[in-house]
Amino acid sequence: MIIPHPSHLVRIPGHFTFTTDTTVRVTEGAEGAARLLRTLLGPATGLPLRSSPDGNVILALDPQLGGLGAEGYGLTVGPDAILLRAAHPAGLLNGVQTIRQLLPPEALSAVPVTGVPWRLPCVQATDVPRHHWRGAMLDVARHFQPVSFLRRFVDLLAFHKLNVLHLHLTDDQGWRMPVPGYPLLTETGGHRARSMTGRAGSASYDDTPHGGVYTAAQLRALVGYAAERGVTVVPEIEMPGHARAALAAYPHLGNVPGRQLDVWTEWGVCENVLGVHDEVLEFCRTVLGEVLDVFPSPYIHIGGDECPTVEWESSPRARQRAVAERLAGPKALHGWFLGRIGDFLLREGRKPVCWAEDGGVLPPEFTVMPWRDSGHGLAAARRGHDVVMAPYRSTYLDYPQTDRPGEPFGQSGAVVDLRAVHGNDPAPQDWEPAAAARVLGTQGQLWTEFAATPAQVEYLAFPRLSALADSAWNPRSDWTTDFLPAMRHHEARLAALGTHR
Repeated sequence: MIIPHPSHLVRIPGHFTFTTDTTVRVTEGAEGAARLLRTLLGPATGLPLRSSPDGNVILALDPQLGGLGAEGYGLTVGPDAILLRAAHPAGLLNGVQTIRQLLPPEALSAVPVTGVPWRLPCVQATDVPRHHWRGAMLDVARHFQPVSFLRRFVDLLAFHKLNVLHLHLTDDQGWRMPVPGYPLLTETGGHRARSMTGRAGSASYDDTPHGGVYTAAQLRALVGYAAERGVTVVPEIEMPGHARAALAAYPHLGNVPGRQLDVWTEWGVCENVLGVHDEVLEFCRTVLGEVLDVFPSPYIHIGGDECPTVEWESSPRARQRAVAERLAGPKALHGWFLGRIGDFLLREGRKPVCWAEDGGVLPPEFTVMPWRDSGHGLAAARRGHDVVMAPYRSTYLDYPQTDRPGEPFGQSGAVVDLRAVHGNDPAPQDWEPAAAARVLGTQGQLWTEFAATPAQVEYLAFPRLSALADSAWNPRSDWTTDFLPAMRHHEARLAALGTHR
């Protein structure tokens, strides 16, 4: 009854019980997993789990276990001992989360619990994920979320063996990351005068100022906190569209000289985009240079979609740029812009990522996230792109979970229920093997137009992220025979973790 459903696990007779006498034997390289085990079990159980060369909980890093890959693990729980092995540290961290789920749900409490035997069933497991990229995108640009919640969110991702936090740091409605040399990005771009309370175009506002920014130190600390739990933080800085907060701070980066914009207070797609003159490219390289310094992730997301070209078509400088670069016209500046930024990231040893809203051609070096439908993902994979699938009908968690009257306000036009999320297959069986091999994985999207608080974000996330984690780790997990029975047990775990559902 583990979520995500293990690729292989069998029950064997007996139980193992953690007591105050339980000790941990740690081989070289397994120290991080031991720290995590103590950190996670300590608050509820109070168990010290001291280190000992004769410990009956054995955490072993063994490079010879290459068949387990980068994140797989082998776990044997016997009546007298637990043996957790992996070829890489990430596998041990995943195994620690399985041990937590095998324990009573009370072990997940953040406060001391008494009178509960810390007993888990004996099992043998060899557990390897199908997909390398299993994540969640959290939009902190539209509604700022405190660092304390970002850490909690990381913990919830790691509990489900989701290994990527895609952090959407900038958009039309807010800029959350400081950049030395451009202080107005956060001083001006980090705050808006009001927020919408209805859907795009409703002209319904709360007239309450909203803002918030992170410090570089806070973001670096978040990266370290996530890494200790096996989660990589992938930053996103939107360009060349979804950039009005930056244009409000530095108008000369736009396409209309002398124009002063405010930080956008609407939802949807804004027609104001970055210009394509040299100063804009230098600005983008400077911003991304700071991003690279804070975030060691091999992947850097630059947005890239929903970029209207109306301003380029009417801008003399943009038209001149298109002619100088021998492009077909201003519309072609979109791919040209992405190519220049992609080249910069590649020279810095990073991999550029962008959203794909259609089947159009993108620079070949980009990893793409198709969000409209599976067909766009297949087309991208056939062109040689690595792909992270993000189809909105099964991964956009800002859509309502049900059509019941009490459901919180969300995106209109669809219901994305638990079964739809679990049915998300990043590499469908009818794809040819070469295209399927290009699929890195999938992730859920938590856009926050309609989710202002951590509680609202958690309500949108769970249990739907539980379903995404299950199918991303083990696509063979059946909705009826595997996921639903496990979810009945998992609800108690989510309750013990205090999730808002």
